[in-house]
Amino acid sequence: MKIERLETREDFVSLLKSIIDPLVGLMTPHKAGMIIGDTAAHYDGKAAMMEAFSRPLWGLVPLWAGGDKDERYKEIFREGLVNGTDPENSEYWGECHPFDQRFVEMAAISYGILYTRDVIWDPLSEKEKDDLSKYLYHINEYELPVCNWLMFAVLVNIALRSVGRRYSEELLNRYLDEFETFYVGEGWYSDGVSGQKDYYVSFAVHFYNLVYADRCGDIDPVRAEKFRERASEFARQFIYWFDETGGAVPYGRSLTYRFAQTAFFSACVMTKLTPFPLGVMKGIIVRHLKYWFEKDMFDRDGILTIGYGYPNLIMAERYNAPGSPYWALKTFAFLMLKEDHPFFREKSAELPDLKGPHPLYSAEMYIYHHGIRSTLFVPGKYSSEGHGQLPAKYSKFAYDSGFGISIAKSCYEIHENCPDSMLAFKIDGYIYVRRICKEGKILKDGVYSKWSPYKGISVVTNILPNEKGHIRIHEIESDIECEAYDCGFCVKKEEGITISEKKIGYARVSNSFSFCEVKGDNGCEGEVINADPNTNLLWNKTLIPAVRYSIPKGRSVLNTVITASTEEV
Repeated sequence: MKIERLETREDFVSLLKSIIDPLVGLMTPHKAGMIIGDTAAHYDGKAAMMEAFSRPLWGLVPLWAGGDKDERYKEIFREGLVNGTDPENSEYWGECHPFDQRFVEMAAISYGILYTRDVIWDPLSEKEKDDLSKYLYHINEYELPVCNWLMFAVLVNIALRSVGRRYSEELLNRYLDEFETFYVGEGWYSDGVSGQKDYYVSFAVHFYNLVYADRCGDIDPVRAEKFRERASEFARQFIYWFDETGGAVPYGRSLTYRFAQTAFFSACVMTKLTPFPLGVMKGIIVRHLKYWFEKDMFDRDGILTIGYGYPNLIMAERYNAPGSPYWALKTFAFLMLKEDHPFFREKSAELPDLKGPHPLYSAEMYIYHHGIRSTLFVPGKYSSEGHGQLPAKYSKFAYDSGFGISIAKSCYEIHENCPDSMLAFKIDGYIYVRRICKEGKILKDGVYSKWSPYKGISVVTNILPNEKGHIRIHEIESDIECEAYDCGFCVKKEEGITISEKKIGYARVSNSFSFCEVKGDNGCEGEVINADPNTNLLWNKTLIPAVRYSIPKGRSVLNTVITASTEEV
């Protein structure tokens, strides 16, 4: 679906309603859930039902807060909220337990109480208020993962406090204090004990912090101001993730949330924080939404699918249920603003000049902004234990907004493993890539990492980005002889257009709008890997240019040059 215009509040409201409307007909009889699809997540069906109900609230709450007069959604979701929290109702969301997905979904309901109590809370009977407040309070009775989940409890407690209901002051303060330990500098947090720094810093940590600052600034002004200052500092680094087309770097988990990638800037606008001029932030949001609505992310019934540029279960995490993608509606936070707010009158401005290299030391990232695309380089330091596909989502050498990334289907065949932007070792019929590095550092001119793909093999990799691509220097100590593929970016296969070339020390793939070429030394062989369908996040068919090295026992040094562009070729 191509969006012709996004300027006025009415334009954005119309877009939001086009996303919400197809869901209404899928609601269960008592409106406490939706039957969206047949795939499963690791949590139980009742929790998945609650998720499908709650996530649209991330868009509806701002719609209501901004003064929308349409009563239809309000009545439906109020009915569902009442029935989902009534233990006697057949659609009751179920009892809670430690690390429960229900706690995630309580955040959206708390968002509603904090900003639209006249819709979510005030019309309820005393019994209904009791049921709802008791249900939300369960988050204080069970253990939570030590990560952004702590802020779910913060939102729940300040929401309960705001309506005079039982809450935990002790846990509220403890979680806020514990969250402080996640701060690493320059506006960046890690996502708790995992150490991960990804989109959760933007669409979770800072989003919730700004909500806290907005709702609790009079009670806790020092912390509120600190949250706002950190968000401003973060914005000046996070902006490099976005390119001039509206795309953003596909990096880390939960990429199925798609246009939530710009929810942070929407939260800034909502809370009147201006790290950039209003027109610049509007431009980021508008281009991003237009970018996404040109992708095949909806099914034929208008339902958001699990996937990225198209429906794709291969890339999903174990916590992606059919309702999960509606986290994306966080991006509509700016609808809190009234129709006459300057944001809706402002013209969308272009990005400031971001071109060139940008080391982000606290984030442990290095970004080279090319204008029409942005490339993120990382040492791959995060644990490979987790929710699925973490090596592909955190341990590639480069993540590019124009080329996307690929996800492995297996570790048996190179075309199934799809190790774009990786050095992939082939040993005894298996493919081994960088899963986690032993050492990693962001340097003034690039990224250093020391890692081991396999027992008896140690690799030191230095990545040197430049305006045309990047250089990889691998110093390898190996106890065995094997092969290694040094792979470039995936290039979309266009029927009758895509051209691939390979020869000694060289491989190149090009289509009508992009190319990637890989050059190597030491007599390596050029290869073009025909990646399995549906492995790349942006394109359903791709080719990967690579060079194949013979790795001897002992020490060897490989020099690989990657050149790429998404300009017209």
